[in-house]
Amino acid sequence: MLDFRSDTVTQPTEAMRLAMSRAEVGDDVYGDDPTVNRLQDMAAEMLGFDAALFTASGTQANLLALMSHCERGDEYICGQEAHNYRFEGGGAAVLGSIQPQPLANQADGTIALEAISAAIKPDDIHFARTRLLSLENTIGGKVLPLDYLARAQALAFDKGLKIHLDGARLANAAVACGVDMARIAGHFDSVSLCLSKGLAAPVGSLLLGDERLINKAKRWRKMLGGGMRQAGVLAAAGILALTEQVERLEEDHANARLLAELLGDVDWLSLDINQVQTNMVFASVNEGVDIQAKARSLREQGFIISPGKQLRFVTHKDINSDGIRRFAAALKAPV
Repeated sequence: MLDFRSDTVTQPTEAMRLAMSRAEVGDDVYGDDPTVNRLQDMAAEMLGFDAALFTASGTQANLLALMSHCERGDEYICGQEAHNYRFEGGGAAVLGSIQPQPLANQADGTIALEAISAAIKPDDIHFARTRLLSLENTIGGKVLPLDYLARAQALAFDKGLKIHLDGARLANAAVACGVDMARIAGHFDSVSLCLSKGLAAPVGSLLLGDERLINKAKRWRKMLGGGMRQAGVLAAAGILALTEQVERLEEDHANARLLAELLGDVDWLSLDINQVQTNMVFASVNEGVDIQAKARSLREQGFIISPGKQLRFVTHKDINSDGIRRFAAALKAPV
């Protein structure tokens, strides 16, 4: 089965499985797991931060960042399409008592800097205190331009805000820009990075920041039930995700571009190939098409999609160019 729903479905590599079976472990709540410590130290050095924290998921890493930057009654600004606003269960509000202030994402995924500036609340008891700007890169498969990140960083500094990056797919953004991850991460006070999407580790994300932020996040992680014990079994795969899987993402990007080209003449789909920047292809289903029946037919042929009026096809390491061509042919065939 070729699964196009997400890059979260990636299977760990054989090297990861071997490393996990041989990992040197200890109790990470005591700070005694050498493999976790090695992953955290390596990631911090790689991305240019003082410290890093291994977490169970990207949702947890983002929540820890929001709760460490903000206090109860504070506010963070983000995009309407931001994952930590739309798809993370409202954790910031429910668990952190932090108010989200979502703003419209522009067509390129950015948030207009003028809108951000206008949304910052005055120092008045009637308003939540605006403390943080949160951006996402990539967002909907789109890469935020480096010059935009520099201007957003300057705005946050001028307005006295901290700035966080939901970098679940930061590695994809870096590869697409032809820079290392530190070049992008350097615009932010904190960054989350997912190891279990395109980088193929089975579990885990990282939160990176200065020592004060990470120490605060560590306390919140424990409170939220995220204190893991012999987590080096998982961290061993995370190390290989960072050292062996980043450059390989270029293959996923090329396969997404190939898929978009092949789908250009599918008469029941509409898509814009110019919007394909990384490993995601978005397409609209034309009126009158029974997409549920199409999805069932595809599954019978060995392809899994998430059916809906809007389709997202995600490429990853477990789908090669031959699989892309077979999938495109199946999409073109009648139900």
